[in-house]
Amino acid sequence: MTQEERYLTDDLPGIGGTIKERVEDFVVEELPLYLPVGEGEHTFFEIRKVGLSTFEAIAAIARALGVSPGRIGHAGLKDAQAITCQMLSVEGVPPEAVTALNLPNLEVLWAERHRNKLKIGHLRGNRFTIRIRQVDRAALPACRAILDVLVRRGVPNRYGPQRFGLRGDSADLGKAVVRNDVAGFVRAFLGRPHPNESQRVQEARARFDAGEWPQALHLLPHSMADERRSLQVLIRTAGDFQQAYAAVPKSLKLFFLSAYQSALFNRVLDARLSTLDRVFVGDLAIRHPGHSIFRVEDEAAEQPRAGRFEISPTGPLFGYKMMQASGQQGELERAVLQAEGLTLDDFRAGHGLQARGARRALRFPLHEPELEYDDGVLLRFWLPPGCYATAVLAEIMKVPLTPEPQADVSEVTEL
Repeated sequence: MTQEERYLTDDLPGIGGTIKERVEDFVVEELPLYLPVGEGEHTFFEIRKVGLSTFEAIAAIARALGVSPGRIGHAGLKDAQAITCQMLSVEGVPPEAVTALNLPNLEVLWAERHRNKLKIGHLRGNRFTIRIRQVDRAALPACRAILDVLVRRGVPNRYGPQRFGLRGDSADLGKAVVRNDVAGFVRAFLGRPHPNESQRVQEARARFDAGEWPQALHLLPHSMADERRSLQVLIRTAGDFQQAYAAVPKSLKLFFLSAYQSALFNRVLDARLSTLDRVFVGDLAIRHPGHSIFRVEDEAAEQPRAGRFEISPTGPLFGYKMMQASGQQGELERAVLQAEGLTLDDFRAGHGLQARGARRALRFPLHEPELEYDDGVLLRFWLPPGCYATAVLAEIMKVPLTPEPQADVSEVTEL
């Protein structure tokens, strides 16, 4: 489901450049929603990690403390290829034991007791410091002009390439889940070599496509446990695609379904870019901050609130229980579904693979942007939780950004 990249600032040239040439070029600092109160069974602590994913950090801390990773809470996921600071919590471990940790590429900055476990979404936002290299000082005015538009109109709340996996096919797999296309899912899941993967994996997928399944299994690395399990079932059952599909974890199929919802949201967003900061009769608008949604009945009365960024129009994360827009936005959303040959009820895929649906703001605010030149264009800003810095960078650079590894499927809890 590849789509041509579109930009809110299409009339302004991008500055190009590259990101993440060095780990220190991408710094993320979590902004906590609240601070620990100093008493309780949980210990809140802040870590600074380098070159580690959130789950790698949690696993290392759990081993060092002798606890299950499930006893460690986190508010959000942070990049691996970056320097990141984030809050964690652990149950039943005193602060002094946490601050005594000495782990590679990970530093505990402080620790304090609290009454509750830290949970997903319990953060105010994330502050970014990002260096764009291979551009000169002359890029600053163009960058500033783009930032001015984004501050005034908002940043398109697009799902970035990291949502769609290293192969960029997560949405296609999700479409197969929704359509209950069992054979199509398995063939895409196990075949179709992609240049972003290693030569060994590409060869394994090519062997699968050629019908050489045992040879493909021999080549698939053991780290690809889900693919290996599905292929083993396919070989053992002499080509029973239904059983091979059933061997893929439900959580992974739900992740792919979520990626398909995201791709369809992006399609609606692209069609709405020119009116990203407008609300119309029939729109389902969201209040900032928070998640309260209401139907726009009086366009003239609500538009000034949109201009002050108090409210924004929303787009669909399609599902069988999703609130439906009316008016021109409703027509747009129905057209996107019809082009896919789907209805909302099709998102009851069965076997527990169903999506209730939700609404998502079509834009998000860009807070406190700062700009300077230091071995490249150096950007600082903070964003609300769940918003991608890559959406800001895409508007500024206007070059393809390399996909990040996809999120851990255990994070997909609400469809």
